[in-house]
Amino acid sequence: MSGFTLPLRADLVGVRSYGAPQLRGPILLNVNENPFPLPNDVARAMADAVGGLAAGLHRYPERDAVDLRADLARYLERESEVVVDPSRVWAANGSNEVMHHLFLAFGGPGRTAITFDPTYSMYPEYARDTFTRFISFPRRDDFSVDVNQAIAAIEDVRPSMVVLASPNNPTGTALPLDDLSAIAEACMHTGAMTIVDEAYAEFRRAGVPSALALLDHQPNLVVTRTMSKAFGLAGARVGYAVAADPAVVQACQVVRLPYHLSAVTQAVARVALAHAPALQAQVALIRDERDRLAQWLAGEGFDVAASDANFIMFGRFADRHQTWQRLLDEGVLIRETGPQGWLRVSIGTPEENDRFRAALLAATAA
Repeated sequence: MSGFTLPLRADLVGVRSYGAPQLRGPILLNVNENPFPLPNDVARAMADAVGGLAAGLHRYPERDAVDLRADLARYLERESEVVVDPSRVWAANGSNEVMHHLFLAFGGPGRTAITFDPTYSMYPEYARDTFTRFISFPRRDDFSVDVNQAIAAIEDVRPSMVVLASPNNPTGTALPLDDLSAIAEACMHTGAMTIVDEAYAEFRRAGVPSALALLDHQPNLVVTRTMSKAFGLAGARVGYAVAADPAVVQACQVVRLPYHLSAVTQAVARVALAHAPALQAQVALIRDERDRLAQWLAGEGFDVAASDANFIMFGRFADRHQTWQRLLDEGVLIRETGPQGWLRVSIGTPEENDRFRAALLAATAA
């Protein structure tokens, strides 16, 4: 082994893998997980479903997850009142893999993707992996997107992809439907795909529409979602996309790895979808806890970004790392991400949120 140098790609030398610190602690509020374990009856149903197919695991899974995609289409009709044919739905290992498929299909050498910062830190990594040029433009001080500036950037850069997170991570802010429509229209004129990342869509406040409502009006639109958050399936890794044009799904089928979604994953996801009403009750509680915590933070004098997600970004701190460390010392792990001076806390159980309140007061005491 002596003297051998790995022929690693030059752009990967010294790069660390993505991920929040995986630290142990009693209160974990750092990666936007659903804090509630699956109800016992749902967990038992999943175990039964997996047990029923275990003897057949010597065979490859259903390659295109046809039944799962049909279940997802039915779920969206109930959740967002949008009717989509399963041929327009694609499923993969988390919305991360879905997004990676989209970058493989519509990005690549000589192509450009743009987004608006601060936003999800994985987007430039998808671009790096697919040799896609990546450009980000700043959001306003309130973390909204200036539509006129966005349209000007699209017309100037002429990207092949525009990626918008709504609700946005790490800020939690949702984009108005009119703004999304205007940006998608500008993308149409320049030949770009508009990809709206709705990983936190189920947590949006009442009256905040989903970008799914635009699918029948914008043929270049793709909306991505995940079952990690609202369904409490972070460990199962299930994400999906809904496209205006079924040709997007066909493109994803071209670039995906063979049999990319295991039979076990498909079975677990279908059980969760069958129990969607029970799991949505957890979502309602998380929304209520978020709004109460946001109000409390504002009452304590912190700046709070308006959130339609299951987390809150708050500040501002002269030394945010010091506050983060003091919270950790109190047994509460949150996330040091986003603009300088801000921290992000995931919404936990009511008891965990109370622990966070107490820990934050102790961490910021003079």
